[in-house]
Amino acid sequence: MRALVTGGAGFIGSNLVDRLVADGHEVAVVDDLSSGRNRNPQARLHEMDVRDPALSGVVEEWRPEVICHLAAQISVRRSVADPVTDARMNVEGAVNVLEAARRAGTRKVVYASSVAVYGRPSVIPVPGDASTDPRSPYAASKLSGELYLATYRALYGLEYTTLVLSNVYGPRQSPEGEAGVVAIFTDALLAGRPTVLYGDGSQTRDYIFVEDVVDAFARACGTEGDGRRFNLGTGVQTTDRELHSLVAAAAGTPDEPRFEPPRLGDLPAMAVDPAPALEELGWRPRHDLATGLKATVEWAREALPDRR
Repeated sequence: MRALVTGGAGFIGSNLVDRLVADGHEVAVVDDLSSGRNRNPQARLHEMDVRDPALSGVVEEWRPEVICHLAAQISVRRSVADPVTDARMNVEGAVNVLEAARRAGTRKVVYASSVAVYGRPSVIPVPGDASTDPRSPYAASKLSGELYLATYRALYGLEYTTLVLSNVYGPRQSPEGEAGVVAIFTDALLAGRPTVLYGDGSQTRDYIFVEDVVDAFARACGTEGDGRRFNLGTGVQTTDRELHSLVAAAAGTPDEPRFEPPRLGDLPAMAVDPAPALEELGWRPRHDLATGLKATVEWAREALPDRR
């Protein structure tokens, strides 16, 4: 298979590129390298923004059977502060990718969405057929991408699968930004810096290891799951306090976070039901949190000198 990965130099994207190359596929990467770096020399890199009109020519030349679209603005807070930039990156970027795919005769787009599209769900774990309730510009922009996928399928027969990601963690995740709490804790604890929990530490999230997420993308590149949205998570809620203890144990450091007032807008709880992905993609998470954190901390410890 010939594949193209947008955001393929980023955290999840670079891990996906490695998986696809290891599986014997021909892979090209589109990434502006603003927050990642090219890691796999066997993948052809095109350094560009996904909004660039020249993307269409790149895709037409490469003629991928599948495009995995991961390039995005991922910060909820940044989207609230600057919704126009968020929309330009996530909505305009998605449409530009879909147009390029249509013109090149691409069979399928596998799209990375977010649990943010569910807002404040009334049922946890969130079922696969839950209604959406976007409560931030970021959530609205990711949901807009989902709607465009359905539109292009109806108009042009361009297939898609949407993968809704819970809190992804693992090797190569940056400690910068709100999306990387595992990386933030890991980086600080290994460096001997103080860590912070907001509120009383009872807020919960559903943590999924990056290798498991990558496996779902690889499976979705086939014909399974066409026209569907699947939740990628474990269905298990882990509190912030529990997470800190697990990271500290993996790092062999004291488990002594500082507590600060809760942040406005933070969800009290989130987890998703991954059962439909098992039924249609044959996918299930293979790593429990302790195992995934051990691998993450080991990687971070080796990478620490390069990040200082």
